[in-house]
Order: sequence, then structure tokens, then C-alpha cells
Amino acid sequence: MQYQETKAEDNVSTVIQFVLLGFSDLPNLQGLLFGVFSIIYLIIILGNSLIIIIIRLDTTLQKPMYFFLANFSSLEICYVSVTLPRILVSLWTQDGSISMLDCATQMCFFLMLGATECFLLAVMAYDRYVAICDPLRYPLVMNNERCIQLAVGCWISGIPVKIGQTCQIFSLHFCNSNQINHFFCDIPPILKLACGDTSAHEMSVYVAAMLFVAIPFMLILASYCKIISTILRLPTARGRAKAFSTCSSHLLVVVLFFGSVTITYLRPKSDHSSRTDKLLSLFYTIVTPIFNPMIYSLRNKDVIAALRKLLLKK
Repeated sequence: MQYQETKAEDNVSTVIQFVLLGFSDLPNLQGLLFGVFSIIYLIIILGNSLIIIIIRLDTTLQKPMYFFLANFSSLEICYVSVTLPRILVSLWTQDGSISMLDCATQMCFFLMLGATECFLLAVMAYDRYVAICDPLRYPLVMNNERCIQLAVGCWISGIPVKIGQTCQIFSLHFCNSNQINHFFCDIPPILKLACGDTSAHEMSVYVAAMLFVAIPFMLILASYCKIISTILRLPTARGRAKAFSTCSSHLLVVVLFFGSVTITYLRPKSDHSSRTDKLLSLFYTIVTPIFNPMIYSLRNKDVIAALRKLLLKK
């Protein structure tokens, strides 16, 4: 791969095109990986699209819980489309080259959608908190206007910060190498290529991670502490089982997503390794989106009933 660079004003060679190494360390599995990722992408798109269609068409699912679930499914489609198509192209063409502009664009959308997912998961936890801990006020608290406001807030809150963070990172000079040992343009592998002292940028990454990852996660934990406390006080075992069933699927998604994101962005730089970063990234870029339709459809009786009704109509 040709190394493309230009001379900066300070006479330092600066990279203007990157190469995503992806899974080049597995040369004998390129075809298999292409097939596996193609199937995964298809499942994610079809599964999440089906959830959106079911919620849109079935009047019994016109509730706040399913409104946020439809938003979450839409988000997962966008989120995975930022990374997986590029992975497929690289595997098919065996060419991982990507311009700096394309790399910055991918990172920016990835970070914005990641922030949206953190906030949306927190809002979904709040919705379950109100439904279980304060059911009499639930229709008043989670009315249509409030739900729309919360959803819009989730989608737009991270945009200015993440655009600024992306501009800050790509204002650096990249002179160590143009090879990104990752399958998409993420912050840790990009910073490894930067010249000079990047401590200020690394600190901004920690601050952003605290704001967009740690705070929503703490709010989710607080919501579920209240939820579990309320469930344990329910008089019947059947009531407790139903309440736990409603929340367990959401909690599973939360653990998968926040666990891998937290380890990736909040652990010390000295502990970063390319192999570990790739493995963790697979969890929050692919595993969570593919499990979302499975978890919410197979563990939700209302969604199953709506799907059965839709299929019988056909």
C-alpha cells in the first residue's frame, strides 16, 4: 500500500490517507469473515426494521416503551451502517485505504450515534422506572409530548460535542504511520498515530466518556436499583416474575454495550492493545445491534403477539 503524505508548514511529514488494517492478520479467513459479516448486517437490518414495522402497524404497541424501542431499533440500523459496510468493502476488495476526510466523517457519525445510544438506554431505563415504581402517574409523566422531547434530546445532545471532538483529533499531525490497526476509525487507534504530546486529547476523551458513558450508566443503575427494590416488594411471585421479565432484556443490552464501551474508553492508555480493542469494539458495534431484535422479540410477549397477528394477516 502506497504511503501518502504531504509536507506540513513545520516541515513534518503528515499523513493524508490512512489504511485500515482490519482483519489482515487473518489472511486465510477473509472470505469467511466477509460471509459472516454480510449475514450479520442483513440480520441487523431486517430484524430491527421488522421491530419498527410491527410497532408502527400494531395499535396495541402504541406505548412509550415501544416508542423508545422503535427509536432504538432505528438507531441500531444507523449505528451499524457507519462501520459494517466499510468492513465488507475492505474484505471484498482487500483494500483498506481511506481518506482522512472519510475517516473523520466515519468517526464523527460513530461518536454521535454512540452518544445517542447511551442517552437512549438511560431514557428507556427511566421509562421502566416510572412504569414500575410510579404506575399511577405513568400516563401523565410519559405522555406523547414528553416522549418526543426525550427522544429528540437523545438524538441531538451529542452532536456539537462529538463534532468538536472529531475536529480536535483530526487537527493533529499524523506522522508515525498511516496504518490504523483497527477495522474502523475509532479514537484510541487514531491517537496512536499522532505526532507529539497527545495527553490533552486523551484527557478530553476521558471527560467525554465520563459525560456520555459514565453519567448515563449511573442513571441507569440508579433506576434499576429503584426498580428492583419495588419489584421485591410486590405481593405475588407472578407479579415479580412479570416485572423482572420486562426489564431483564433491557438490562442485558445495557451490560453488553456499556461494559465494552467503558473498558475501551476509560481504561489507561498503557493497557490498550490492538487485539483487545478490536474484540471489545465488536461487542458494541456488532454484538449489541444483532442481539437487540432477538432479545426484544423473543422475550417480549406483546411483540411476539403483534408479529403473529401481522403474519396471519398476510
